[in-house]
Amino acid sequence: MPRNTHFHPGREPLHDHPSLELRRNHVSGPMPFLNPTRARYAPAPGNASADQPTTPRPTPEFVEHLWRSRDNRKGRHVLEVDYEAARQDTANAPPQPTSTIREAGKGIIRMATYVPYWDVSYLVAMTFTLGSAVWIINAFFVWQPLVDPQTEFSGESYVGGGVTGFIGATIFEVGSVLLLLEAVNAHQTGCFGWALETEMRKAEGDAVRTVRVKPVTEDCQHHHANKRNLVGAGRITHRLSHDAVEGYSTSSPDGRSFRWVPSLSELRDHYIHELGFLASVIQFLAASIFWIAGLTGLPGIINHMSQGLTDGIYWVPQIVGGLGFIASGLLFTLETQQKWYIPAPKVLGWHIGAWNFIGGIGFTLCGALGPGTNSSQVEYQATLATFWGSWAFMIGSTIQWYESLQKYPVERKRTEK
Repeated sequence: MPRNTHFHPGREPLHDHPSLELRRNHVSGPMPFLNPTRARYAPAPGNASADQPTTPRPTPEFVEHLWRSRDNRKGRHVLEVDYEAARQDTANAPPQPTSTIREAGKGIIRMATYVPYWDVSYLVAMTFTLGSAVWIINAFFVWQPLVDPQTEFSGESYVGGGVTGFIGATIFEVGSVLLLLEAVNAHQTGCFGWALETEMRKAEGDAVRTVRVKPVTEDCQHHHANKRNLVGAGRITHRLSHDAVEGYSTSSPDGRSFRWVPSLSELRDHYIHELGFLASVIQFLAASIFWIAGLTGLPGIINHMSQGLTDGIYWVPQIVGGLGFIASGLLFTLETQQKWYIPAPKVLGWHIGAWNFIGGIGFTLCGALGPGTNSSQVEYQATLATFWGSWAFMIGSTIQWYESLQKYPVERKRTEK
């Protein structure tokens, strides 16, 4: 049986949610030799809300929970709603889709007003956004003098380009470390994050009880709900009779809520088959190699090296690091797809990976053309590649920023017109 068609023992998400039923024929992933990256859960038949035992559960055709490995890593709780079926069910009120212009506007406002500094997914997005901005400035320093030599000032390319290159590479390295920690500490058991709430409304003069599906942020078990540390598991409240016992759930099957590195057995049995983890490792290695170019490009270093040494420890790390960025972006893109050959443009994570893939091409092209900068045309194309590659990273990072703050996305059922 292909590995991507089932969860291994102890790794099935949401297995401790009796109100949800895994649709095992919907467990899938883009690669047969890697872990599943998506699954679908329907409300379990015959189950009622824990707080309101008489409240009926919505039918599987009405609302389903989508588990995706990237969304789970980012602390997102995705619902898919069949609005055609919901319109015929007057006793239930579905949440509104988050793909509308109004909801997108709310997300943009949230980006400007909400700063969850305790959320590692938010810090990953902001770090790469800041790093991309620095690389755009760097590209202006090295490319603008070639476009319009009259605008060049003393030390623009040598000092401005060298210093901003080192700062940008360092920020990418920090972001890659956070990205790897996020992957290692992904909440393995998952979190539903939604609940049913009964409300009364008037219809034709009579009071009608409606069951509404709403987010439950106070019971979220993902890392972003825990303000005490960056990647510890989230808070969960256990209700026992009339008392509430509050604590923090674990993020891994062995009970630990935080780890710097997984154990060897976990690497062998799980993480080596986890697409998001592999992409994060490649991103970290690529950023570490690329940082060498940032260091050797500093003023006082690069101007004291021979051409052969410059090619070896300045341009080659850019090429190798850029290739790593390409591979990482490609894997992050594939993680969001049902099949490796079918794009998923309706998923935010797909666009993030795609733009990072393009950015990696730009950085690789700059490094590949670098040894030929004795030619003005080659130098122009090399610096231009850094320019558009930096903008590609910026677009992907900005989308990731938006994604990190949208913890409760609601999607329309794909069969709906």
